[in-house]
Amino acid sequence: MLKNIRIVLVNTSHPGNIGATARAIKTMGISKLYLVDPLMFPHVKADEMASGALDILGNATVCKTLDEAIADCGLIVGTSARSRAIPWPHMLPREFAEKAMTEGESTEIAVIFGREQSGLTNEELHRCHFHVEIPSNPDYSSLNIAAAVQVIAYECRIATLKDLAKPAQDYPYATAKEMQGFYQELEKTLVSTTFLNPKTPRQLMTRLRRLFHRARPDMMEVNILRGILNAIQKKIV
Repeated sequence: MLKNIRIVLVNTSHPGNIGATARAIKTMGISKLYLVDPLMFPHVKADEMASGALDILGNATVCKTLDEAIADCGLIVGTSARSRAIPWPHMLPREFAEKAMTEGESTEIAVIFGREQSGLTNEELHRCHFHVEIPSNPDYSSLNIAAAVQVIAYECRIATLKDLAKPAQDYPYATAKEMQGFYQELEKTLVSTTFLNPKTPRQLMTRLRRLFHRARPDMMEVNILRGILNAIQKKIV
């Protein structure tokens, strides 16, 4: 999916922002950078800010118009922090990333970022299927272009890793039956040590159940816990 996402910067005035953007997308696995009528590019400042992402700059596609940059894209989103006179289909970065995840294998996707001072024009935003807004602090919502790109690129990266992010597990979770056996042994041991008074149990076992349910021990861990309880019982006897 990431290979079909392109970051499009429109009319960028500061070359350092182009370099910082290259660095931001490379760290998240995105390699396509499109520049629409940049004020200064190539530029030494862009190279300095890229910090190891010179390959992204070197392969950047420079276009004269936005239409040229997005001509072959099937999904186009524009970033905007301002509300518009005509409401447009709107989504958050995470929603966009999930949509890109489902469409990105077969569709070229463009994410458009506007000028440092004024963003994208209404006409440019009308080229987009959706507008994406980063939910920043309403009292100070202005984001540097590279920072905004990083947020979007990060969400796209996370979307691709969902299947890989499952924690490794060598044993299956304990079943309800196994947990019930553990709770019975735990209660017996707590009574034997006088930690639990069966006449005034309060909510001790309920709270302990909640604790272990939250931990979700696996089969081996439950066996270890039951072994500990068994050793305690032998010492008591």
